[in-house]
Amino acid sequence: MGGVEELPEDWQRGLVIVAHPDDIEYGAAAAVARWTKQGKDIRYLLVTRGEAGIAGVPPAQAAPLREAEEIAGAREVGVHTVEFLDYPDGRIEEGLPLRRDLAAAIRRHRPEMVVLFNFGDTWAPGFVNSADHRAVGRSALDAISDAGNEWIFPEIADLAPWSARWAAVVGPVATHAVDVSAHLDQARASLAAHRRYLQALSSVPVEEQVNEIVTMATGPKAGFAAAHAVGFELFTFG
Repeated sequence: MGGVEELPEDWQRGLVIVAHPDDIEYGAAAAVARWTKQGKDIRYLLVTRGEAGIAGVPPAQAAPLREAEEIAGAREVGVHTVEFLDYPDGRIEEGLPLRRDLAAAIRRHRPEMVVLFNFGDTWAPGFVNSADHRAVGRSALDAISDAGNEWIFPEIADLAPWSARWAAVVGPVATHAVDVSAHLDQARASLAAHRRYLQALSSVPVEEQVNEIVTMATGPKAGFAAAHAVGFELFTFG
């Protein structure tokens, strides 16, 4: 197998689907900043509001806080459409209802490129991936095909079928990548918008956390000529 290839960018509309506020900023915000700079229409779809994500902060208080942080972080990379599906944080179930709701969202937003996040069993050797991440990623990959089929979910027949061209998954496998060397500051600002969340995660100053996370997310990819890149596993749909 050859090296990492350039991710196709001959598309205009993209939809990023994740489970929680901050998922995008931990992985692909620099790529999003690149794409919006190109004039692409990028939108975010969050399956939850992340209400179970801050220790000591009850869900009723955490949900609007994390929603506001996500919207602020999205603006830092040029994204102004952020939708939340209101599934329960930490209790997302993979299955037909989630596939249907994601297929409906894909039909509403009509993306050519769908960006997803690692839905494997682990996020690093020895570290179990979130159940929410697994459920959302797997269901979303299926929902891309569902959105283009007029018969699978008749209850969303009021939305015209839509077929995306690709799904690009941020995770441990990188078949393709984009050069984000010019967009690191935007990626840092986007993640730093999640200040209350990051403060709850660690006593390390937010700026130090941000620098470490963005550096890790945008490291060089073997066989790809860029000092800073975001890597993806690319899936093609008919």
